[in-house]
Parts: sequence; structure tokens; C-alpha cells
Amino acid sequence: MNNLVLQQVVADQKKMASSKKRGVRRLADLDKHFRSRQISVISGVRRSGKSTLVLQLADLYPDFHFVTFDDERLINFTVSDFNALLVELNRHSSSKVIFLDEVQNVDSWERFARRIHDDEYKVYVTGSNSKLLSSELATHLTGRYIRTELFPFSFAEFLSLRDLDFRDKTTENLGKISGAFDFYMLNGGFPEYLTTGDREFLHRVYEDIIYRDLIVRFGIKNIKGFKNLVQYLFTNFTKESNYNSLAGILGFSSTTSVRDYISFLSESYLLFELYRYDHSLKKQYQTDKKIFVIDNGLRNAVSFRTGQDKGKMLENLVFLELRRRGLECWYYRTRKNLEVDFIWFTGQAQLVQVCYDLSDPLTYRRETLALEQAMTELSVNESVIISCSERKEVKTPAGSIRIIPAQEWLLTDQEFSA
Repeated sequence: MNNLVLQQVVADQKKMASSKKRGVRRLADLDKHFRSRQISVISGVRRSGKSTLVLQLADLYPDFHFVTFDDERLINFTVSDFNALLVELNRHSSSKVIFLDEVQNVDSWERFARRIHDDEYKVYVTGSNSKLLSSELATHLTGRYIRTELFPFSFAEFLSLRDLDFRDKTTENLGKISGAFDFYMLNGGFPEYLTTGDREFLHRVYEDIIYRDLIVRFGIKNIKGFKNLVQYLFTNFTKESNYNSLAGILGFSSTTSVRDYISFLSESYLLFELYRYDHSLKKQYQTDKKIFVIDNGLRNAVSFRTGQDKGKMLENLVFLELRRRGLECWYYRTRKNLEVDFIWFTGQAQLVQVCYDLSDPLTYRRETLALEQAMTELSVNESVIISCSERKEVKTPAGSIRIIPAQEWLLTDQEFSA
């Protein structure tokens, strides 16, 4: 690669890194990365704030190197150019801290990261592809890395952006938080959209992921079919589906394309598959999956909507928060085929149902009955409904069911905080 171009890139990006606003303090565990000598891997969907997060991390050091590969001047950069890049960086600073942003654009980047890590550099890498956390990475960087997945703003981070303190329990502030929650549930957490209100931003993010990260990268030929699948999944998020039914509905000749396309979408963090819990892994793979999406605002901007879908949007919010908390979860079906939205294990099974409005008696009975059956089957005596209803506790023959207001649950680090 041309050395003059590298010099310009390094100088421009160093200036940008020094002057860019750091924004809302993210709630990711920065100290975990700062204290560790291992390579730090931070991945997440495009425009979720990864670059801002690494600059917040950079402020913990007296000096640092920063390179983002999401720069058109580096489009032809290859692994063989890393040495020249390092020489140029060291002309500006002798720091042994280096941030490599959107590094998934460079094939075999992990070989360079491993080499300089072994040379006592503290290395941070970010990317918009979940393969940064894959078994391939583990093979190349065995025992050398720690990781964090970054999502768009959580509700707590959104309140920080709005200068609202959730610890302030005055009537006026609680009213503002309630209004903020309604806005957040509908509009999601992409930082730039929340600060600018530019709805076209969400369309641009979506198109960038669809075309740059997926169609071009994976050489997708059936572009119309692929886009129809994404549109269908975004419109029908939180519903159970399987590859056979999707292939039939959307006119694919085989399930292989559907399975591959959903895998690509998952790699880009655009959507997630939630498996049904079963003791048999084989059955988990064979049964229907539920689809969740990376952000309610993005989903609402690009999907076909016929209503407000508040129940689906709340369930999606809860799923994303569970992912932020690092919990591996599933959905559950009882022996009588009633559904519990989320189950995970912390010693014993934790059961959570999500229902926006419990005021209808039939809805209330459906949600509580599913939890009662699941508690009995799994030998647990406590479960939770996350709702927009008032907090209360219900005693049943199977155990207690706590109803927790959604905005309250989202603002606690404890899954079952009182």
C-alpha cells in the first residue's frame, strides 16, 4: 500500500480521535478491559457506538494509537500492510496501546493482533461481525482475548442522554421517565438517531448492512428473495418460525438458502434466533425458533407495520437487555404447549413472561397459567412477568409470580431485583 496514503490516514485519524466527542458514558465494563493484558474484542452492529466506546477506553491511557478501517482510503489494505502501518504509527507515538476499529474488513487481521500482543502491546479490536467472537477467533487467539458485545443504547443509557436520573423518585421525574420509556420502546437506541432525530439514518444503517456487510460480502445472488426474507422477519419478529415454512411462504426452492441467509443476518447482528429449551440439543436445533431484531426503531423504520405492536416491541426490548447482561436464554413450552417467553439458568431455572397489558382477564390467566405449569415442571417456586402494569406479587399453588413494571426491570442489574 502507498506509504503516503498511510501517512495521511494515520495523521487524519489521530486528529479525529483526539477531537471527537466521547458522548454518553456506556455501561460496558471498561475496567475489565483496562485491567487485562489480553486482546480486547468489542463487536456489535454498525453504528451502535463501538468507536465512541473505544475512545472512552482510550481516555484511560496517557497516549494511544487509533486506526479505523472503515475508511475508503484503506479499502485495499491487506494483512501485509500492517507492518508499514505500525511503523507509521510509531513515528507519531511510542505508545504500546493500539485500537483497531472495524478490523473485520482486513482478512487475517488476527495474526497481526497476536504478533503485537506477544510484543507487549495492549490491543483493542472492534468489528460489526459476530465472527469476531467465533470459534475461528478462538483458534487463532487461544487464551489471548476477552470480549464484549455492544448493543445500541440501553434504557439506562438513553436516560443519561436525556439527562434524567432514574434514582430521582419525585413525581415529576417519574413522569418524565415514563414518557421517555414510551419513546425509547418505539424508537430504539441507536445513538446517532436519538441525537439527530434523522429517520433516514436508520434506513442508511439498514441498507449499509444489507448491501455492504451481507450481499457484497457473501456474494448473495438472489437479492430480491433475500430482501423479502429480511422484510418478513422484521415484520414478524418475536414469532416462532422454521426454515421449511419460511421457504414455502417466500418461494425459496430449498431451506438451505433460508438457513444460510438467517446465519448471515445473525453474523451482522441484525437479528437473533432464540431456540426452544429442551434437554436434547438435537431437539433444540429441530424445533421452531423465535426471531428478535437488534433495535425497535430500526425495525419500525423498515418493516411493514399494520399496528403499534407494543407487545412485540416490549418482548424484543427484554430480549436485548438479557443479551446485554450476558445471559444465555431460550423460550420454553410446557407439556400442555403453553409458552413462556424466556428461560435461563443461574443455579435453577429463571422464568420470565413478557406482556405489555395484563388488564384483560383472559390475557392475565394465559400468562400466569403458562408460568404455573413451567414452575411445576421445572421444580421452581418463583417467576416474573415484565409488564407495563403496576408491581404486585401473585401467590399460586406452584409458587409466587412477581409482576414488575418494564421500565423498572430495565433499570436494574439484577434479574429479579425487588
